[in-house]
Amino acid sequence: MPQGPLNLLTDIEGLSVGHATDFALGSGVTVIVFDEPATASGTVLGGAPGGRDVTLLDPSMTVQQVDAFVLSGGSAFGLDAAGGVQSGLRAAGRGFTVGSVRVPIVPQAILMDLLNGGNKDWGLHAPYRDLGYQAFENAAKGAFPLGTVGAGTGATTANLKGGLGSASAISSSGHTIAALVAVNAMGSVVIGDGPHFWAAPFEEGQEFGGLGQPAHVTVEDRAIRIKGLRLTATTIGAVVTDCTISKPELHRLSLSAHDGLARAVLPAHLPLDGDTMFSASTGKRQSNGAADLMELCHLATLVTARAIARGVFEAVALPYPDAQPAWRDRWG
Repeated sequence: MPQGPLNLLTDIEGLSVGHATDFALGSGVTVIVFDEPATASGTVLGGAPGGRDVTLLDPSMTVQQVDAFVLSGGSAFGLDAAGGVQSGLRAAGRGFTVGSVRVPIVPQAILMDLLNGGNKDWGLHAPYRDLGYQAFENAAKGAFPLGTVGAGTGATTANLKGGLGSASAISSSGHTIAALVAVNAMGSVVIGDGPHFWAAPFEEGQEFGGLGQPAHVTVEDRAIRIKGLRLTATTIGAVVTDCTISKPELHRLSLSAHDGLARAVLPAHLPLDGDTMFSASTGKRQSNGAADLMELCHLATLVTARAIARGVFEAVALPYPDAQPAWRDRWG
């Protein structure tokens, strides 16, 4: 399966990605900024979500396009990050026109990283609005880091450090599709207690180690591994294409991205996960019809699964005593 030159979300023409990372806090923010308003949708399949302006992404809602997506740590406190991104967009003259004013449209999803050992004693106001603005200011085209960065800074999984991952693919018609995911799952991305990823069948080259699948997967390997019933989690992300498709079609694309999440994380979509996937089209290339949409849905599943594995593979442990080990600490 051909992929973009960077194997990142920025293989999509018409967008930039920026991070703000705070290791003392043990958290961060990632923003996807579209050069022009992008048609968008999304779905929430986890039982404990947190988000801002997510309802407007439903295909029945009026607003069709967004200016940016925000992924953030901080649980509900992190919802301030979208305000910082809005400030940057407003200063740039961006936003949905309402009479004489413009309102930047910035859907956001958050993950729970408040118990990872970082210093969350921030005083009266949480730092996420400033982190959101910093991520907006840092947004750029081209290569960007993965792993313990941005929204993936404080992310964890059942047994390994989580992180931020991305992957891209090119369809048979030449359309590019890519995913960006912050992996903070309640479940596990590896098979049993070994180094092999559940997403191994979809790996391209050695993007997450090239280990393939184990010779046998036992009943014990499939046993439930979760963080613990007192911890909430959440895997959040976005899948974006340059193909011109409608808001209802993008809603279907986001569901296919959730299929990729479920192929990369076991178990997924739990009552204490807030699993959320956004979807968008920059509209830089015209669609050739239903066959293009079906292939893009298939590829959305694959790039999401690959991005999740890459996020954990690229992560490094946080610099705290008793921090959750990274994949590289055990098998790197």
